[in-house]
Amino acid sequence: MSENPFRQLPSVAKLLELPALAAARARHPHAVVADAARAELEALRAALAAGESVAGLTDPAAVVARIVARLAAAPRLRPVINATGVVLHTNLGRAPLHEDAARAAYEAARGYLNLELDLGTGKRGSRQANVRAGLCALTGAEAATAVNNCAAATVIVLRAVAAGKEVIVSRGQLIEIGGGFRIPDIMGVSGATLREVGTTNITRPGDYEQAIGPNTAALMRVHTSNYRVRGFTKSVDLPHLVELGKKHNLPVIDDAGSGQAVDLAPFGLPGEPLVSAGIAAGADLVLFSGDKLLGGPQAGIIAGKAALVRRVEQDPLMRAFRLDKMTLAALAATLRLYRDPAQALREIPTLRMLTTPLAELRQRAEGFAARVRASPGIASAVVRQDVAYVGGGSLPEVAVPTALIAVIPEGVSETVFAARLRAGAPAVVGRVRDGKWLLDLRTVFERQEEELLSAVRVAAAGREEERTTEPQRTQS
Repeated sequence: MSENPFRQLPSVAKLLELPALAAARARHPHAVVADAARAELEALRAALAAGESVAGLTDPAAVVARIVARLAAAPRLRPVINATGVVLHTNLGRAPLHEDAARAAYEAARGYLNLELDLGTGKRGSRQANVRAGLCALTGAEAATAVNNCAAATVIVLRAVAAGKEVIVSRGQLIEIGGGFRIPDIMGVSGATLREVGTTNITRPGDYEQAIGPNTAALMRVHTSNYRVRGFTKSVDLPHLVELGKKHNLPVIDDAGSGQAVDLAPFGLPGEPLVSAGIAAGADLVLFSGDKLLGGPQAGIIAGKAALVRRVEQDPLMRAFRLDKMTLAALAATLRLYRDPAQALREIPTLRMLTTPLAELRQRAEGFAARVRASPGIASAVVRQDVAYVGGGSLPEVAVPTALIAVIPEGVSETVFAARLRAGAPAVVGRVRDGKWLLDLRTVFERQEEELLSAVRVAAAGREEERTTEPQRTQS
């Protein structure tokens, strides 16, 4: 009688005692490792039950290797070194926070705070009070509030101002943002009715005039952050739209998009409106993101006339869209940095990355490239001038000059090399082009350079195990 093939399978207990899984338990909860072991054994049992050959697959070392691979592939948030040069990389979380903002979120998370308590009176207060003054100072608005992203800001503003009525928008501004969300869809969710005017490339004041009727509730401008229309084109600028709104006693809503709070044109980054410009032009409400050019946490900012902001805050949907305590703390800390615009440019990571001079970046790249070239398994690491991008749907046509390091590994393709880097801990994401792995230090913090060098060396050596270099806690 042949031996029962199921007896070849090791037990979960024995697998967990092996050194490789003991090391995995230092990085993952015991229950997670045990579940991965059970899942792998169940897969082997299913193969045996189906009459498949599992020769060589039941060896404990082979089983453990696949368990470790399961753990590495399991979806979870992990630190990533962004070596792409894309500053507001949506897939990597957009704007990295200033150390003060990150610390404020951490302190808010680990204890209690006066989120909705007036410490002077001992009575309940508003969580918006913690960011309102900073937002008003930033924009010049009478009042301001914040929700969990700019799409939410658009929904709740349209619902509060125009539910059941029409909002007039130029056809050329009916954008689709990331993830397939479209302005017409967002407007439909709000309960407002979209009234399109003009054509894709031409919208004139008369188009708005002809569309205004007894069911019109507002005029809206949507800044096309993620694309540009060129050639034979005409649009109605915000001051003229405000003039039209006043003539017909209609509020004007300005969706300013990226949340630029300091002028970046002197650094070769024109094209995005300042959030204060909409208020200065007379818009009744201005909407913008917190995690793009503002450099803060994900949030949707609503600033403008006090009466309209109150109406928004009184809407029942506000409770569903409100910010949590960690985000409010991080946003408040970010806004404090804007009290001094020069300090904001120097210290907010997004702004500092975008405005770092090319000469400074090239000097840093040359020094790092020399260290990469000296590493075993690296055939070449050469600095060359290229371009980086803002990302996050901001400044779509603006390429930022940058200094890339083009890396060629020995004995392995650039795609395999890139995959090894993504599999590490922390993961490293760069660009692959023309047979080279491209590394851009514009989006790499100086405190990450030792980790990055270690990652490159491990990938070049063909080792994909997790690295354990402890990141230094310095200001980002």
